[in-house]
Amino acid sequence: METYKLLSLKDYPFKTFDKIRYRDTDRQGHVNNAVFSTFIETGRLEMMYHPDRNLADDDCFFVIIRIEMEMVAEVTWPGRVEIGTGVTRIGNSSIGFAQGIYQEDRLVAVATSVIVQMDGHTRKSRPLSDRAKESLKAFFLTINEK
Repeated sequence: METYKLLSLKDYPFKTFDKIRYRDTDRQGHVNNAVFSTFIETGRLEMMYHPDRNLADDDCFFVIIRIEMEMVAEVTWPGRVEIGTGVTRIGNSSIGFAQGIYQEDRLVAVATSVIVQMDGHTRKSRPLSDRAKESLKAFFLTINEK
């Protein structure tokens, strides 16, 4: 995770945002930790399910099998967060991601996750198509040691 803390939003190949809602806050007045998972979900899903590049094969879907997140600063309402997403690994049926969440150009969280393509009928993993693997290459996260 330490490496990802050195990245800025511009280092990520895919960027999107999420609006912070008042209901996202807790008694302490900052965004509740559970909402951070929603922010990174937004980043992953907008990249994966964009109409121009739905990565899932027919009758398949993706499931998350691993997630690790570190919150490094508070997020406050009102406002928005910027979400950077990059692919770190393309496996046979799995995809690894690294993500950064930023509020007003300040890093507030980093996350890594792994998802697997699952066959809707057999409920077992199914290899990614060559089309999906080729599409994912455009989102590889390149880390230059700073």
